Amino acid sequence: MKMNFCRKQVKSDCEELLSRFQKTESVRFEVFSKIWKEMKFSQIFYGTVRHEKRVFSRLILETAGSFFLPPFSFQIRVGGLYLLYSLYLCQTASPPEQIRLALKDWEEVKKFEKDAVDAQHLDVIYILQQLMFHKAFHFTAMPTLLTFKKKKKVESSVLCEEFMERASRPQELINIELLEELSNIHELYEKLKTSVCSTSEQPVSSVNLIRKDLVPRLRSSVVDFYKWQQRKDGTNEDEDSGEGTSSQQECSKRAELLASIKSKAYGEAAEASKSRRHRQVEVDLTSNKAGPSNLSGPCRIYKSSLKARTKQNVHISGDLWKDATTTTRINHLTTLDFRPGETAKKCKKFKWS
Repeated sequence: MKMNFCRKQVKSDCEELLSRFQKTESVRFEVFSKIWKEMKFSQIFYGTVRHEKRVFSRLILETAGSFFLPPFSFQIRVGGLYLLYSLYLCQTASPPEQIRLALKDWEEVKKFEKDAVDAQHLDVIYILQQLMFHKAFHFTAMPTLLTFKKKKKVESSVLCEEFMERASRPQELINIELLEELSNIHELYEKLKTSVCSTSEQPVSSVNLIRKDLVPRLRSSVVDFYKWQQRKDGTNEDEDSGEGTSSQQECSKRAELLASIKSKAYGEAAEASKSRRHRQVEVDLTSNKAGPSNLSGPCRIYKSSLKARTKQNVHISGDLWKDATTTTRINHLTTLDFRPGETAKKCKKFKWS
């Protein structure tokens, strides 16, 4: 419970540091280190007990590592990388706790490194290579440590929307230069098409491979997407205000659905109970205690005891029956059987002197 409380506080501190780094609109390590020193973030490890140092280091590295992976923007991921590097070097656990990295996330790290190389962010590449040189990464199958004593309901961490990367790829891809180039290519294609079709009397349909309004339609699609994005950002607050009414409507619909399911289930159960009344009662013909066949309820068959059934089935006659019916005394089992004509030997009694 104590570590769960620390997790929330550590996450809030990391978000505060990264939000300050985001306002600078820079990816330089010099800017990050300045903010790190202003907040005195290295003191986050102070005050931990000796047996809690490794657990706390693992917790804070796991929290900071989440900002290094998608779906955050490139600047926030750079800040997450700088944060992991600084925390790894400042931790008080000895030997230092490694950073857990799942194998499925390694491809994202390599793509991040490639983007940094293409943009010539040398400090980002240097920090990443330093972590690899110190063997700071612990490559695992799962991003978190799996344990048997795990809660059934795990609280899902809420991602900060300010750190998320907005979908601006269409605006970046379809720019003015690209549209001009497409229009020039389209005009050249039209000229070649007219030169080919002029030789033949009938127009060839196989030559019409591109629409005439390709460039205007492409531009209008990008503009519509940008306007939709702006409207969506503006209506988020209105959706939050109407969240209570919508949730009440969903709850009422869910209650009506459950009531209909229960009514159907109880209706089928009642029909099944009525059909059991028309079943015939099975009667054991061999039993003398069986009741009549016109009973409305099920008849219970009583079986005789083992002694009664043995007496009825086993027939003993003569002296054997007499011996069998008499009880046997325990002292008769210990005395010796004498033949006829023999007398028992008399034993001398012991006399006290």
